[in-house]
Parts: sequence; C-alpha cells; structure tokens
Amino acid sequence: MKKYALVGTGGRAGLYISAIGGKWRDNTQLVAFCDTNQTRMDYANQRLQEAGAEPVPTWKAPQFEEMIRTTRPDIIIVTTMDRTHDDYIVRGLRAGCDIITEKPMTIDEQRALRILDAIEETGHTVRVAFNYRYAPHHSKIRELLMEDVIGHIHSVHFEWLLNTEHGADYFRRWHREKRNSGGLLVHKSTHHFDLMNFWLNSYPERVYAEGGLRFYGKENAEKRGITDFYPRTHGYRQAQNDPFALHMEDNAQLKALYLDAEHEDGYFRDQNVFSDGITIEDTLSVLVKYQNQVQLTYSLNAYLPWEGLNVVFNGSEGRLEMKIVEKSYVNAGGKRENEGSLEHCDITVFPMFAAPWKVEFTSGEGGHGGGDNAMLADLFGEPEHDPLQRAADHQAGAMSILTGIASNISIQQQRPVNFREFTLVARLKI
Repeated sequence: MKKYALVGTGGRAGLYISAIGGKWRDNTQLVAFCDTNQTRMDYANQRLQEAGAEPVPTWKAPQFEEMIRTTRPDIIIVTTMDRTHDDYIVRGLRAGCDIITEKPMTIDEQRALRILDAIEETGHTVRVAFNYRYAPHHSKIRELLMEDVIGHIHSVHFEWLLNTEHGADYFRRWHREKRNSGGLLVHKSTHHFDLMNFWLNSYPERVYAEGGLRFYGKENAEKRGITDFYPRTHGYRQAQNDPFALHMEDNAQLKALYLDAEHEDGYFRDQNVFSDGITIEDTLSVLVKYQNQVQLTYSLNAYLPWEGLNVVFNGSEGRLEMKIVEKSYVNAGGKRENEGSLEHCDITVFPMFAAPWKVEFTSGEGGHGGGDNAMLADLFGEPEHDPLQRAADHQAGAMSILTGIASNISIQQQRPVNFREFTLVARLKI
C-alpha cells in the first residue's frame, strides 16, 4: 500500500482527499497534510473523516521536510498555488518521494528546468494530473485520430469558452496575478495545449499570440459606465446585487475553506473582478505550428454566456468536429462531480465523399466529464494497459506549459516565438 502526503489543502485538494479517504482507501494511505494555513488543514481532516477515513497529522509549510522524515510518504501530492509547485516538487523529489502534481506543473521555464534537474538527480518521477485526457469524449478523439478517420491532419481550430461564473472566478482569487499563475495561457490553457499534444502526437515548434484584459478590471468597467466599486464581496453592500460577486457566507465549503481561514493569512477569495490589481488577460488568441506541420488556431475568452468548447480537425480525408457544453461552476463552490461535467457533447465525422456520421461513446460520470474518476483510478488503482497512453509525465507537463509560456513571451514582445529558443526543449530532446 502506497503512502501519500498532500501539500496545499485548498479547493482542488478535495478531489484527492475524497478519493484516498473514500473509494481508494484500501489501496492508499494518507499520512499527512501540509499547508500555510491551519484552519484549512483542520477542514481537510474534517472532509477526510466525512469520506470515511481517520484524520492525519498536520504540518505547517516550513515543516515540509520534517513531515517527510516523520511520516515517510512514498508520494507527495502537490495542490498548492501554481508558482509554488516547483518548490514542493523539487524538495519532495530530493527527499526521496515521487510526485503527483496538479496542472500546471509550474509556470515558467526556469522553474521547469529546476524540476528536470531534480528528476535527473534523484531518479524519482513526476506525474501531472491531466484529468481532461481521461474524459471519455477526449479519449475518443485521440482514438479516432490514431485510426486516421479523417486522414492526415492539416489544421485545427480550438475555441474554449469560459462563462461569467467559472471564467470570472479566475479574476476573484490568486490567479488574477500573473506572477502566481502564469496567466490563463499557462494555468487554464495548459489543459488545452496538452490535449493538442496528446491528440496530435506532436509538439509545437512555433507560436504567435495576441491577448489583453478587455472585460474584467476597473478600467474596463469604468468604460462601460460602472461607478460603484468595492474591493471584495464580504462586508460590502455594493456587492449584494452584483451578479459577479461571490458570497462565501452562503456556501458552507467556501466559508470553511476561505472565509473562516482569512485571519491566518489575509487571503481574500472573493475579490471584485472589476477592481485594480489584475495582471492576467481575459481575451486570448494563439497561432501554433506543430512539428508534424499541423496548424492550430486557438482562442480563449473568459466572460461568455456559456461554458465549453468547439474543436475542429481538418484532414486529407474529411473533417472531425466536437462541441461540448459544460455545466457552470465555481471551484470548491458545489458538488465536485458537477465541476466540468457535461450538459451536451456532440462528435461528428464529415468524410470527404460520404455522409456525415455521429460518433458514439460511453459518457463518464463525475467531474470533468468522467475524467476525474478515470484519472483517479489510474493514479490509485491497479495499473492497466492503456493503448491511449493517457498518463502524463514531466515531459508532457513541461511541453503543455511551454506553449503558454511562449505565448506570453509573444504577447509581451509582439513576435513569433520558436521553441528552439528554449533550453528546456533541448534538455528534453524534443
């Protein structure tokens, strides 16, 4: 039985707490929590008990190595703020542990190189939790492309829509500062760029991007005639009728995780999306050329009326289309099985000289269209042969963020960015 310690007990940690404490407790043993905030760790233990397991010892962040020496985990699960992933990954590897990390693996090239150095130095492994690879509909696209159902792929259009509930949520919390998250092209789009690498079985060689803050932020609100501003929802009357406000006191989980924990670290989960201090973009367009000559046009907008995606593959023998509408959600603000779950998914093949046909697939249950449960089974269950090769290692993690990193450079410097500019690509021998 493998032993696990979890560092970072915020919203995303709940996926692993409920899995290890519940369905997979006969295969796994959780031995410790580590966080900067004791209130959140106490709530994590409460959730662990609700899942059917015993509470575990808690350790503050400066005690990370002491926690490892004392509890001797085999694997560290990292679900902290993005910019701290590399620190815990590297320290965990050097302390003799393997790592499971939430996406993105890290937020810039230098941090990624630190992780690669530690992997080569220690021989331990890093798995990146790309749950979207495991969603049945995304796995089906991989299968269809492996079967050359529309021949050789020439171009792809990939449009991701974040709505005014989920999309706005990135502008309320720590993600709103690029120094913490790398911006949406790293934090969120790492999912989508990983899917492209996974689907095409190739990596990018050149990127050009445009982006800006067009909707959120105080200046944009002022241009639309808004004059009544507030710094955060809690305690401000101006927020009461604002559809963009997050009322944590009305949600037991958000209250326990964040509102009740503010006295320890001063972190406000409910900042006004139309306040100053936002340094990430909400409107993004990317053009990517892959090593196999496929061209991708990609867009991400974070303020739209519905949530989901449109993705289209154009090939030498036809066209493959997928449209997905996902249920709206706020991270940790409801039932986990509703996060990213499907309202509708339609996959259609348009052969060059034949009638189009609908693709049948078995829908998954639970969060992210069934991807969460399938990924957890792969992480914590008995290993099975997977012809789709959905498990993502540090190379997959690095190459997914590198598209976003290159895009950020392109936006800042207003130029195309070649992947051969990155030391990381040479080190990985891509």
